[in-house]
Amino acid sequence: MADPRLSEIETSAVRQATASGRTLADAMPRLILEARRVASTVIHGLHGRRRAGPGENFWQYRRFMSGEPASNIDWRRSARDDHLYVREREWEASHTVWIWPDRSPSMAFASALVTDSKLERALVFAFALAEVLVQGGERVGVPGLLRPTASRNVIEKMAEAVLHDTSERASLPPSFAPSPLSEIVMLSDLWSPIGEVRDTIAQLSATGAHGHVVQIVDPAEESFPYSGRIEFVEPEGAGSITAGRAETWRNDYQGLIARHRAAIRAETDKRGWSFAIHRTDRPASELLLVLHARMGTNAQQTTVNSRHAPAQQGSVA
Repeated sequence: MADPRLSEIETSAVRQATASGRTLADAMPRLILEARRVASTVIHGLHGRRRAGPGENFWQYRRFMSGEPASNIDWRRSARDDHLYVREREWEASHTVWIWPDRSPSMAFASALVTDSKLERALVFAFALAEVLVQGGERVGVPGLLRPTASRNVIEKMAEAVLHDTSERASLPPSFAPSPLSEIVMLSDLWSPIGEVRDTIAQLSATGAHGHVVQIVDPAEESFPYSGRIEFVEPEGAGSITAGRAETWRNDYQGLIARHRAAIRAETDKRGWSFAIHRTDRPASELLLVLHARMGTNAQQTTVNSRHAPAQQGSVA
C-alpha cells in the first residue's frame, strides 16, 4: 500500500514546480528587456574579440620571433625598420560559446537586500552575453537546450528553450563534448559539493575547450546577516536545520565559504580557466564587461605559447 505521506510530498513537489514555471514565464518578458538594456550599454564599445588567425583583413604587425618560418616575414614592412615584422590578419572564423545558466531550485533565492533572484540575474546575464557575442560574429549555444546559433534573435531562442525545458533542473552543465576551439561560460551559485564542481570542470576542460566559471551569489549568502532563532531550509531536498543563535554561526559559515571558493579557484587555475564572483546587488553590465574582456585570451595565449615555446606546450599561463 502506498505511503500517503509520500503522495503528499510528490503532489507538493509538482505544485511547486508548476508554480515556479509559471513565475518564470511571467517574468521572462521583463528579463529579456533587461538583457537587451544591459547588452546595449556595452555593445557599442565592443568590436568582437579581435585576435590573430585566418582571415582576409589586416589586424596588426608584430615582431618576428626566433624559430618562426622565414616565409612569415613581411619584407616590405621590415625594410622600413631595423627589425623583422610579421603581418597578422584578424581571426574571422565563427567561434562557439556555450553558456550554462544554473536553473536549479537554489537559484530562486533572493534576500531582502536585493530585487532580483540569482536565477533572474543568471538569465539576464546569459541573454545579454549571447546578444553581445552574436553581434560580434560568434555562435552561442546552451548545453542540452540549444544548438549553437548565430541568429540575431538569439535571446528569444534561448528564452523559449528555457521555458519549454521539462528536464530536471541540474546545478551543473551536463556532460558534453565541446570543440577544442570553443569556450564555456558557467553561471551558477556553485553550492554543489566541491567534488562535483571539480569533476565538471575537469571533464569539460579535457576536450581542450576554455572556460569561465562565474559564481552568482546573493549578498546575504556572503555576509550571513542573521541573528536569533532561525530555521534554514535547503531548497534542493537536503532538509532543514534550526539555529538557536544564528549570529554565532557567522564566522564558521564565512570560513566554509572561503574554503569552498578557494578550492574552485584552484581547480580553474589548474585548468587555465577564469573564475569570477558576482553579487546580485551589483550591476549585470559590470560582470558583462569583465567577462567579455577575458574571453578569448586563454586560447590566444595557448596558441602563442605553442608557437614560440615548444618546450612548454600544453601549459597554460
